[in-house]
Amino acid sequence: MVFAPDTEIALRSVVNLINSAANGEEQLSTPGDLDRFLAAEGFTGSRTRDAAELASVHRLRSRLAALWLADEDTAVETVNRLLSEARALPQLVKHDQWDWHLHATTPDAPLADRMSTEAAMALVDVIRSKEMDRLLVCAAEDCDAVVLDLSRNRSKRYCDTGNCANRAHVAAYRARKAAS
Repeated sequence: MVFAPDTEIALRSVVNLINSAANGEEQLSTPGDLDRFLAAEGFTGSRTRDAAELASVHRLRSRLAALWLADEDTAVETVNRLLSEARALPQLVKHDQWDWHLHATTPDAPLADRMSTEAAMALVDVIRSKEMDRLLVCAAEDCDAVVLDLSRNRSKRYCDTGNCANRAHVAAYRARKAAS
């Protein structure tokens, strides 16, 4: 484990949010799509379930995608801005199946504020640990999905959105066979 469990969970949620628009495929087109995404990610708290809420999540997704590729100084500025905009006040909480973990917003805060704060708090750990190099873009030439490399040997290069790793391995095998 590279980070605290709640940090890794939040980072995986960020990856899933960013990748919900990977390769030109919008997976969060409707409030219903957002409902399913949030249920799969375990997000709780108040919801408006309207187009404005969905639009705010889309804006957040764009900000997080840009942050994923940012240098450390830019990432720090963005994380601080996200925390400030949400009026974050970190506190330990325990709810549902989750043991003690950090929340920095109230359950009735707007969804995008709760999501951005979760992401920002996780990215604080990434930045403080000098682990920004674990935030990658898929190595497949035809894929723009992001990758979170939590492997011990820092070897993860392909996303989990499709068959990118398998396609690359098959192509490499065929190239080796053709060369011999």
